Amino acid sequence: MAGRREKLRRVGIIPEYRGFTPDGLASGDAIDMTVDELEVLRLCDLEGLNQEAVAQQMGIGRATVAAICSRAHRKVANALVNGRALSIEGGNIAYSPTPTTTAIWPAKEVGTMRVATTYDNGNIFMHFGRSEQFKIYDIQDGKVLNEQVVGTGGTGHGALAGLLANGGVDTLICGGIGGGAINALTQAGITVYAGAQGSCDACVEALIAGTLAQTGEATCDCHGREHEHEHGESCGCHGHHDHDGHEGCGCH
Repeated sequence: MAGRREKLRRVGIIPEYRGFTPDGLASGDAIDMTVDELEVLRLCDLEGLNQEAVAQQMGIGRATVAAICSRAHRKVANALVNGRALSIEGGNIAYSPTPTTTAIWPAKEVGTMRVATTYDNGNIFMHFGRSEQFKIYDIQDGKVLNEQVVGTGGTGHGALAGLLANGGVDTLICGGIGGGAINALTQAGITVYAGAQGSCDACVEALIAGTLAQTGEATCDCHGREHEHEHGESCGCHGHHDHDGHEGCGCH
């Protein structure tokens, strides 16, 4: 007799930061936390929802939420108290973008392709997760019909995929971006051109001409402690953190 299939847990945000390490050498093996465990912590502890609301949002039972929350709390406590590294990956999940408002975004006309670029004073902003503005272009038959700079309304990190999807974006052009964000965008049906730099308008022109290199791989795998991303010609990561396979990010 086949075992009972575990029910998928709906998560609204795919984590951009997937690894945390203590100051100095980590003690013992890394602690593995699943994405659904992080989602329960986000909804319960950060958003302040009760377990009944969390259960409804994630499509699981309240008892399951309580069990996941207890397990996640123990893992976080273990990492903090005993100096263990924390790695966030996996889980039996289904991505369901967090609802976001796009009232300030113009309506998308039928038959057009909407392209969004991360935006900073006319140029590609080099860290997707900290984007405060996008420039969107509606394109039809190889011509830009409309273009406009729009804000994110304070939406950040993993929820940006939902914002772009709700705004009708088909293609994103950006600079540095993490693997978690790429997964969320891909699941939202958005094609990613990562590692771009320079003028937003020039990048869109290259996209239309078919000369913009398509990179759907992470170009910013920054994680660790105390690092900020600033505007610049590279990802601009600095501070005390490590990079694995971090080519082309320009971290220093």
